[in-house]
Formats: sequence, structure tokens, C-alpha cells
Amino acid sequence: MTRFQVVPASYVYCLRDGADGPEVLLQLRQHTGYMDGHWAAGAAGHVEAGETAYDAARREAREELAIEAEPVFEFCMQRSGNAPGTPAHARDPVEERIDFFFTARVWSGEPQIVEPAKCADLRWWPLDALPTPLVPHEAHAIKHLGGEDRYLTFGM
Repeated sequence: MTRFQVVPASYVYCLRDGADGPEVLLQLRQHTGYMDGHWAAGAAGHVEAGETAYDAARREAREELAIEAEPVFEFCMQRSGNAPGTPAHARDPVEERIDFFFTARVWSGEPQIVEPAKCADLRWWPLDALPTPLVPHEAHAIKHLGGEDRYLTFGM
């Protein structure tokens, strides 16, 4: 039996009511080494040692968007290191990921690009008209926002 390392991460999707329905704030990744040129959560990152997934979500919102958010837990996703759409250089058969997804409808401050070297654009998108390309596992996650599922898998 192969043992694997679990890598936890937290994602924050800021949501608002737009003129034509709900909108989500997404960033265009650049120069990160992972899924550059893809749209992704406005704020996301690894859970650090001694930190809860909830605390990581709040920290990432502060570090990447300059907002103080009150994230609400939506669901977690177990994701394989060989999941569909994972770039060849990032595939690892013994790496498993646990992703914690949060939404935020309440925050203070105005979301902005804080890390311009890693974020080429930051934009609100209607949930029914998302941009492409979108990070594959995040596209899967966004489809489940507001649903009843609390546990998802991707690439299993």
C-alpha cells in the first residue's frame, strides 16, 4: 500500500448580487508555476502549520485581496495529485489534497490585486457565465456552491 502526503488548502469565493444574478470574484493567475493563465478563486492558499482552514481562508483574503472577510464553510474536496487537468509538472501519484472551500458575502475593504506579480487580473463574473480557462477542480467546486454536498472528490 502506498502512503501519501495530504496537502490542505483553503479557497475563498467572494460572492455578490449582480445586475443579472449572482457573481463571483476570480483572479487570473500568472507566474505562480501552477495553472498560470487560468482563472481561479479570488483568494486561496495552503493551510500553514498550526492554522485552521478557516483561519487560512481569512488570512488569504487579507493577503491576496486586502479585505477582512467573514468566510462561510461550503464543503471540502478530496483531490488526487493526478486529477484531470493537473499539469504534468505538478502531478504526484503520492500526493493527495484536501481543499476547503468557503464563500464570503460580507467583508470590509475593497477587493484589489495585492500581488500583481501573481495576479494578472481580478474581475467579477456571473456564476452562469464563467471565464475560460478555469482551474479544473475549481470549476467543479463552483458548480457546487450553495448546494447540499459537504464532501466532493476530484480525480479519484
